Amino acid sequence: MANNEQGPNWIWYPGDYEIWLHQKASVRRQFRGYICPPSWRLDGAYTSIKFRRLFELTEPAELTLSVQGEFVLLLNDDMTPLRYERKPVTSVTLPAGKHTLAINVYNDREIPALYTTGAGCDSGEGWEVTALNGKWVPAAYWNFSDIEQPPASFPFAYEEYDPVNTEALDGGGIIVDFGRETFGYVEFGDVTGTGSIHLYYGESREEALAGELAETFESLSVDGNAASSWRTPVTRAFRYIQLKADEGVQWGNVKHHYEYVPMELRGSFRSSDQRLDDIWELSAHTLQLNMREFLYDGMKRDRWVWSGDANLGFLINNYAYFEQDVTKRTLVALRGKNPVEIHINTIMDYTFYWFLSCYDYYLYTGDLEFVRTHYANMLSLMEFCLKRCNEEGMMEGYPEDWVFIDWAPMERRGALAAEQLLLCRSMETIACFAAELGDTDNERKYSKMADGLRSRIFEAFWDEEQGGFIHGKLNGELQKDILKYPSVFGIRFDYLDEEQRESVKRNVLMNSSIQKIITPFMRFFELEALCEIGEEAHVLREISNYWGGMIDLGATSFWEEFDPSLPPELQYDMYGDKFRKSLCHAWGAAPIYLLGKYVLGVRPIEPGYRRYRVEPKLGELEQIEGKVPTPHGDITVYRDKDRIVVKTCGDGSGILVFTCEGIPQSKDGLLTQTPDGRYELLLEKPGAVYEVNLSN
Repeated sequence: MANNEQGPNWIWYPGDYEIWLHQKASVRRQFRGYICPPSWRLDGAYTSIKFRRLFELTEPAELTLSVQGEFVLLLNDDMTPLRYERKPVTSVTLPAGKHTLAINVYNDREIPALYTTGAGCDSGEGWEVTALNGKWVPAAYWNFSDIEQPPASFPFAYEEYDPVNTEALDGGGIIVDFGRETFGYVEFGDVTGTGSIHLYYGESREEALAGELAETFESLSVDGNAASSWRTPVTRAFRYIQLKADEGVQWGNVKHHYEYVPMELRGSFRSSDQRLDDIWELSAHTLQLNMREFLYDGMKRDRWVWSGDANLGFLINNYAYFEQDVTKRTLVALRGKNPVEIHINTIMDYTFYWFLSCYDYYLYTGDLEFVRTHYANMLSLMEFCLKRCNEEGMMEGYPEDWVFIDWAPMERRGALAAEQLLLCRSMETIACFAAELGDTDNERKYSKMADGLRSRIFEAFWDEEQGGFIHGKLNGELQKDILKYPSVFGIRFDYLDEEQRESVKRNVLMNSSIQKIITPFMRFFELEALCEIGEEAHVLREISNYWGGMIDLGATSFWEEFDPSLPPELQYDMYGDKFRKSLCHAWGAAPIYLLGKYVLGVRPIEPGYRRYRVEPKLGELEQIEGKVPTPHGDITVYRDKDRIVVKTCGDGSGILVFTCEGIPQSKDGLLTQTPDGRYELLLEKPGAVYEVNLSN
């Protein structure tokens, strides 16, 4: 969590804040008036824990403390408690000498937490905690630095907005429009009369007008004699709200309190195509709305934490906000506590995406301490997976598992090639972390297992004649149909040689007879794979048509799913319901990642951007420019047909890679040409500007 340089912070058992917060947030989903808890296990914080701190004083000193929960103070584990006053903020005099202070805390409503200051014992680094299981670990903390504000909620920020339009409706009531997708509370001012105000929320105008067919609606009880203003008790996602009131109830104004997590939009993208620029900006708004306590899938319907959805959101965030606290909270919440009894979100592939998310987090941030802290949980989750492997060392779904991959029709039983590729990459992630942490036994174990599994995957599923991976094996029989998913992962994980990549490009990815991918979730990986095989221009056209198509229909954030062939009146249907589709879905922000990594061309080569690559590609554009955030500042890229300009970040070294028809020149370093005709320029100076002239 956060460092302790700014003084004391509230401390707790590692992971408990995230797990407790996840439990609370996961039951906020509502559907037409009733709560929809998730269909997986929700873990809770430990209710009884013990903190300790070794201190040494030359003379007695006063320690000020506050505790979230019931507590007792012990010195040197003496069973006689130290004397203190039971009040929210109290103090105790610590004796001179070398001693151990222990504080037992119990709380079954919020997380047991502690704040101390004085006597050289500020809460933060130096404190340990145990769940009374015989193991002591360093206490965790974040940015709760005020003794008066314990970690009993989440520190949101708020802004107040008026509607951009108000319209009277035939038959009574009004509809208010706040201009774009938003999230938060609604407040009515100058209220008179006693009764209820009825709110029907809509991400679309059609949904708000549908009354009780809308996903979310509520009635706010008001009493104009008791107070002049009334606010809704819970937060909602909406753009439009239909408002009706009981007879005699009136209000003077209605406002919206936008609830959000403050974060800086560090990434940027501009080009010669205004449509692409608009898509990037709308993607950033979509992502920010979903980056809250955790990285959610969508704001209206679920507000749940899904591992696969989060995997995409993390990658997109790395090219926009680079807000990594939300990534860490989400990863900890998804993993939950031991014992592992079922896959994350009950979905087999979503367990694998969790491993991949951990690797991506480390690659982009270089935060080895997070890996170290959660390494044991990574190992135990992988052991759970290994126990479910069949006799060939491959994973098959159990009856209680959900095998997702995509919404498209396919056989989900048996050993599926796509699932084995995800498992193999997960094993490689464990091997990588083991190497970084000096765990040579597990490095050897999982490297060997991954190598063996990868060989078996190609032996079982690579079809030379069809030019790609077949779907899987069921009851010993090969399922020889070709679907895109395993070939997409084969490219993504760099498992294919050049000949195989060309074969997949020709026979699978660019083959119109292969079954189309349905969800934008898996479409994300497909477009990434197309970029990896040099089809950036094709991907830019796809972005313009697909995401631009939503803008053409009036979208102010990007949707969970979009079918351009459907008429406008059917665009909001999903899951058998008229307005079930989420119109603000995190994976809808995918263009930020694709434009940042493959058009601006910035990617880390070593963890934390110790080494990185910049390979800007115009495709059919005339000009591109933008910024990509890193842990050491931003990398700025500009390219047109005549020149490339790169400003490096504050640390690490990079390499600029590009192609051009002429003979490029640069005064900022030595250009070299590779055997395949590309040019390279080392970017060795932190914070420096490098320029290459392409027009010579």
